[in-house]
Amino acid sequence: MTFVKNLIAPELGTKGVFLSPIPLGGSGRSGNVTFPRLLRDLRNQLNSFKSCYSSTLFDFYGLSNDFPGKSDARTKPTLSQKQLTVCEALSQELAEKLDEGPMRRFIPYIQMHEFEGLLFSEPNRMANGMGRDNLAQRFADIRREFETPEHIDDSPVTAPSKRIQELFPRYRKVQMGERAAKAVTLDTIRQECRLFNAWLRKLENLPPLD
Repeated sequence: MTFVKNLIAPELGTKGVFLSPIPLGGSGRSGNVTFPRLLRDLRNQLNSFKSCYSSTLFDFYGLSNDFPGKSDARTKPTLSQKQLTVCEALSQELAEKLDEGPMRRFIPYIQMHEFEGLLFSEPNRMANGMGRDNLAQRFADIRREFETPEHIDDSPVTAPSKRIQELFPRYRKVQMGERAAKAVTLDTIRQECRLFNAWLRKLENLPPLD
């Protein structure tokens, strides 16, 4: 929520795209993302705000095990195929429940694998933003293990947030995650995280609605 409000929204606002983050179920909780909860919210938003688009920003790690496409995604060989599998399955499920008009205003996006993965785009600034410069080398070592920050996996033990907490048990996602993201900068995250950047480009280039 704060990542969208304080980092993404200001940049896209300069390009005429105005974001209004809405927590799933109005709870502010990002975990336990189930299809029924999402369907209820999207149906309400798409039918109530007909001059707006709706998109999603959920961690793959936080999706329920029966979320559309999640089990199939795990069998795919590449990160982009995993993400595409979930997004396509989600859109297909929604299309069976929603009318064609609202579906034209829906942009699916799943963050691979977890928000904290984006922070590894620049380990030195990530550590500085958390007030833990002494961890910069450890964060850099983790980053070097993977092709991109988005590849840092979603195991319950080795997900990006778990790796951070192992080194820094007092890590808190909302406050420290936002400070670290600001230190890393959105520009750097976009340069290092291809799938995330592709989503923002899509939002930046949406045609205006009548």
